[in-house]
Amino acid sequence: MNTELSTAGVRGLVALLTAGDVSATEVSAHFQRQIKAQKQLNAFVQIEDNPTVPANNGTLAGVPIAHKDIFCARDVASTCGSNILKNYNPPYDAAIVERAHAAGMVCLGRTNMDEFAMGSSGEHSVYGATLNPWNETRTPGGSSSGSAAAVAARLTPVATATDTGGSIRQPAAFCGVTGVKPTYGRISRWGMVAFASSFDQGGVIAVSADDCALALNALCGFDARDSTSLDVPTEDFTHDIHTPLSGLKIGVPAEFFGDGLNAETGTRVQEALQTMQKAGAELVDVRLPAVNFAIPAYYVLTCAEASSNLSRFDGVRYGLRADNANDLLSMYEKTRAAGFGEEVKRRILVGAYVLSYGYYDAYYRRAMKVRKLVADDFARAFEQCDLIAGPTTPGPAFALNEIADSDPVTMYKQDIYTVPINLAGLPAASVPCGFAGALPVGLQLIAPPMEEARLLRVAHQYQQHTDFHQRLPVTVA
Repeated sequence: MNTELSTAGVRGLVALLTAGDVSATEVSAHFQRQIKAQKQLNAFVQIEDNPTVPANNGTLAGVPIAHKDIFCARDVASTCGSNILKNYNPPYDAAIVERAHAAGMVCLGRTNMDEFAMGSSGEHSVYGATLNPWNETRTPGGSSSGSAAAVAARLTPVATATDTGGSIRQPAAFCGVTGVKPTYGRISRWGMVAFASSFDQGGVIAVSADDCALALNALCGFDARDSTSLDVPTEDFTHDIHTPLSGLKIGVPAEFFGDGLNAETGTRVQEALQTMQKAGAELVDVRLPAVNFAIPAYYVLTCAEASSNLSRFDGVRYGLRADNANDLLSMYEKTRAAGFGEEVKRRILVGAYVLSYGYYDAYYRRAMKVRKLVADDFARAFEQCDLIAGPTTPGPAFALNEIADSDPVTMYKQDIYTVPINLAGLPAASVPCGFAGALPVGLQLIAPPMEEARLLRVAHQYQQHTDFHQRLPVTVA
C-alpha cells in the first residue's frame, strides 16, 4: 500500500497535488484499490469505478471524498440504506454534493448507513451491517457507520455524514476519527433525505480537526433552496486554528460523568481534560440539569417528524412499489411493509401515536418544552465558559448483534451525551482521546452557536498535544 497517500489526509493531499507529486487520477485510483481490498468492512454501498475528476481548480481540487447514502446524487441510486428507495435514481445532486464537486473533490462512492439515519450501530441497513475497522466483531456506531469506518480504515481522507442525534459524533468516537456536526443550518439540507427536519444536520468525518475545517470551508454556505439554511457570510474555519488554549475556559458538566459512564471511558476523557488544562485551558464546573430528560424528548420529537417525512414513501412517487396489490390502499400497505425495516416502522408508529388526537399535549408539546429547557441550560452554561467538554459515548464500541434486535431503549441510550446538542442546535465534535482496551474513545467538544472556528481550534490544539487521531487499525498499519 502507498502509505503516504493513505495517511496524508486532506491537507497533505492538497500539498502533494499542488506540488505535482501525484495526479488526481493516481490518488483516486489508490483509494479505489483500498476500498476493494477492505470490502469486508461493508463501508461502501456503491463504488465509482471511474471517478470523475472535476475540470475546475477548486480549493480541494483532486482530493477524494465519499458521500453518505442519505445525500441525493444525479442518476446514482440514492437509497438512504432502505429497500424502499433501492431503485431510486434522483435527477439532481444534493447541495453538499454540488459544493464538493465545485471545490474540485473526486467522489469515490457512497457509504453505508442505518436506514433513514435511524440507528446507533450501523446494523440497520438493507445492505447489511458495517464492521468496525478496529475490531470487526464490533459495531462502528451509526447512523454514519460507513463514513466513519471508511475514514478509520483510510479508504477515503474525508466523508460526508449527517447528525440527527449524534450520527456523526458517535461513529467517529467508535472508529477513532474526528467528526464535526456544525450549527443547525450551516450546511444546506437540500437533497438530503429527511429523517427529522428540525434536527438533521450535514457535516464531515476526517482524520483530524484541521482536515474537517478544510472540508467545511468548501461545504458550508447559504442555500436559498433550503428554508432553514443560515444566511451568514462564508467563513474560513482554519483562521483561528493555531491559537493556543491559554485563557480558554472549558466547562465540564457533572451530568456527563454520572451513572452509566464506562469507567475506562471516563478515565480517558478526564485525562483529555487534564491535557487541555496543561495546555493552558481553565476547567470550570457547569450544570445542565435538563439533559437528563433529553432522550425521551428527542425520541418523541424526532419520531413525530419522521412519521410525517416518511409518509411520502408510499410506492407512488419514489423507488419500490409492491406488485401484488389489488387496490390503492393495499398498494400503500404492501409497499411500506416490504420497503421499511423494523426500526423505521417502530419509529413511524411512535411518531403517529404521539401526534394523535388526545396525546399531542401529553407528549409532543411537553417534549417541545424540554427542548427549550435544554437550550436554556446550554445558554446559561456558555455564560461561564467558552466551550463544553465531556464524553461522546457512554462506552466503547459494543458487539455486533449485542443490542440491535433485543433492546431498543438500551440502543437509544447510546446517544445520551450527543442528543442534547441536537435539541439545542449547537455545533459539536468528537475527537479521539485514547483507548478502552483496544477500542477508541471519543472526547466531545461543544461550542456556542456559529462558533465552529472556536470548536475546531480547540480540537486542533488538543490534537497537537496527542497522537490518538493518527493511530491506525491493524488492518491499515
